[in-house]
Amino acid sequence: MAELALDPAIRLWVILPIVLMTFLVGIIRHYVSLLLQSDSNTDLDKISFSQAMMRSAMLRENGRFILRKSFEMRRHFFNNSEDGYLKEKQESAPAPNMADPTMMTEMMKGNFVNVLPMLVIGGWINWTFSGFVTTKVPFPLTYRFKAMLQRGVELTSLDASWVSSASWYFLNVFGLRSVYTLILGQDNAADQTRAIAEQMSAPTAAASAGGMPPDQKKAFKAEWEALEIVNHKWSLQDIEETLIANSTIKNTKKERKNKDE
Repeated sequence: MAELALDPAIRLWVILPIVLMTFLVGIIRHYVSLLLQSDSNTDLDKISFSQAMMRSAMLRENGRFILRKSFEMRRHFFNNSEDGYLKEKQESAPAPNMADPTMMTEMMKGNFVNVLPMLVIGGWINWTFSGFVTTKVPFPLTYRFKAMLQRGVELTSLDASWVSSASWYFLNVFGLRSVYTLILGQDNAADQTRAIAEQMSAPTAAASAGGMPPDQKKAFKAEWEALEIVNHKWSLQDIEETLIANSTIKNTKKERKNKDE
């Protein structure tokens, strides 16, 4: 493997400009996202849907802490075959509107704010700093890391620890998350990795970010089936005797300890 001695000017004219440009683009992306963020009106149907699903899930998970009669009353409210809440919602839930213009507008805004800057800055770096080797990681790496750390530098004899300018840009994109959080707060739009994760998330999570809406009919049906098969078993059976017995055991141990002393 060839050993390189980098020109000190690379630090001033390549490394720092890429770091500064990546950081400033993230700051601009954050404030542009705030400007493009539409004032969405509160959708009562979505709130009712989410609250009903949450209440049913809490009943399934924590129903063992209430009496069987209380549990059956709540399950009857949700799962009654004639007028149960989940049963009625399965029949009246609207189908997801895939041609919603508001949804398409939000998707276009997200692509404009997140994808376009990455393409422009990546192309500018490949054109301006093409072929530059910027830095070296302080530990040895295997040959398989060359494709990740040496994009744009096709040298088989170069050690895999060296980092090219294009790869240095992508490392900054994923490495400035803590800096953005420190300056802009936890929920900021400058974090490119968070935007990518939202685009790759499930449809339900994407719906909250302006993506494909969930199918409420299927969700209500799945929740109805999950609540229907729950077998109630009261976890607080004979809790008074258990607490008294535990208290008696503790007092007995304390008395024995005092006698031994």
